[in-house]
Amino acid sequence: MRNRTLSREIALKILYSWEISAETITLCAKKYWDNNKLEEETVVAFCEYLLKGVDKYKIELDEKIAKAALNWTISRMSCIDRNILRIASFELLFTIDIPDKVTINEAINLAKKYGDKDSGRFVNGVLDKVKTYGKISGVFQSE
Repeated sequence: MRNRTLSREIALKILYSWEISAETITLCAKKYWDNNKLEEETVVAFCEYLLKGVDKYKIELDEKIAKAALNWTISRMSCIDRNILRIASFELLFTIDIPDKVTINEAINLAKKYGDKDSGRFVNGVLDKVKTYGKISGVFQSE
């Protein structure tokens, strides 16, 4: 598995833990790294980059996702779909060195692996709309 693919998958697991535990993202990440063999430094760095981005911009991300997901509220989405959308929306809106096509494809693959039978199509549809919003000021390169 490629490093960034693995980073996204770990970020999803940590965000899932965060949602079901009501602990901070930082604490959930610490617990994950304490209980799992640390991956390559680049895997950890990109995962932490995604987690910090989702944590910092959660309100903006949720607004964009809700706007793009017609007839859906954030709270009505499955925890898995919601957090895949947050990770990918952060990449689409705030990161300049990852092609949109790559971000969306990675998100669809995560949705197919961890979501239900309709998650891949749902994630694809929402992200196709999110990408049209363009980059938000303060964009930066991934680490």
